[in-house]
Amino acid sequence: MGAEAPDRGDGSCPTTPGLARAQLALGASPGPSIATDLSACGLVVALEANFCRVALESPGPGGVDQLLCVRRTRLGKTGQQICVGDRVQVEGVDWISRRGAVAAVAPRSSLLARPAVANCNRVVVVMALVQPDLDPIQLTRFLLTAEATGVQVDLVLTKADLLAPQVLLEWRQRLAAWGYEPWLVSAQTGVGIEPLRQHLAAPGIAVLCGPSGVGKSSLLNALVPDLALRVGAVSGRLQRGRHTTRHVELFAIGAGGLLADTPGFNRPDLPPDPGALVGLFPEVRGRLGAGGCRFTNCLHQGDPGCVVGSDWPRYPHYLQCLQQVLAQEAAAQSRPAEPGLKQRGGRSEPRLDPRLRQLSRKRQRQGDGPQGEDSAADLGAEEAEDRHLDPGALGSGAGGSLNPAPGP
Repeated sequence: MGAEAPDRGDGSCPTTPGLARAQLALGASPGPSIATDLSACGLVVALEANFCRVALESPGPGGVDQLLCVRRTRLGKTGQQICVGDRVQVEGVDWISRRGAVAAVAPRSSLLARPAVANCNRVVVVMALVQPDLDPIQLTRFLLTAEATGVQVDLVLTKADLLAPQVLLEWRQRLAAWGYEPWLVSAQTGVGIEPLRQHLAAPGIAVLCGPSGVGKSSLLNALVPDLALRVGAVSGRLQRGRHTTRHVELFAIGAGGLLADTPGFNRPDLPPDPGALVGLFPEVRGRLGAGGCRFTNCLHQGDPGCVVGSDWPRYPHYLQCLQQVLAQEAAAQSRPAEPGLKQRGGRSEPRLDPRLRQLSRKRQRQGDGPQGEDSAADLGAEEAEDRHLDPGALGSGAGGSLNPAPGP
């Protein structure tokens, strides 16, 4: 990520140098009176194409509580990305058309890369028990991605009404051995919805993530009945979900809770550090805390002296994920650097072709330096060759000694 606006230390909205100049009084205009403040602070609740919707901390004139905003060019030049969940400062506000421009982004407490959500307090992994069937490897990958964020992780299993109580009990016991207490819910019958609603209504941002077709939008409709989000059926032949959610958006739940609905994806990326992978499994964190392994660079593959061992339920899943992480690391090290790219603000950008570069005015004013002397010498050498003269003889005295070129 690029540079972020400095924090004022008091939890207030970020500031920019031009804020004082932006707070100007608007002249009188026909129609209802409007506010004289051209700036506001708020929370990014949705990203749509090149615009973001910002929910204001306090309503503006006429009760305006949301603004449709673009991003200031200087943010893009520094490589700073705006994400849902960011606290931002909006300048150049047009209260009548409800438009503005995001000028600064406050420092983030956390950032999810996929889905891109900032300042989240809880990651809620949503999986379906059936339709499509629950895959332990896929569930493990989602849980590892969630654990890598460092925030609280909850596990919600949907479509609980389609399984027998004995099967639900078996899944609950299996996941308890993994270190999780799952929430078993059904959006159709309402089973488990109210306790989950009270749990997620705590102040903060909770992000729903999971594969397509597990019922995230249906779950949100059950938790917040006024939403009426579009839902889609699972493909009958492939048993895979169809994408119905196209962008990330925050919805209010309870007094201070916010839920982020995100597009589904079936294969989350694993954390890149193989040495830190085992620490993302809650069932073995206690073993790591009790004492270190015999070797400091141990990858916990059953070597002698390893405190993690192999007698835990997800050990085969750990080995499979570890091999994938090691393969990705080896591929990244062997991959040659892409030519013509440069790093700017944490991302790669095309490098300008040197043939297209032009000297700045400062360099042009300095053009009488050594470069100009070298160019004059080159011109003199070319002139001497044209006149069949010795180039080294030029510049001696007033005109130098002219030595005729030898004849044929």
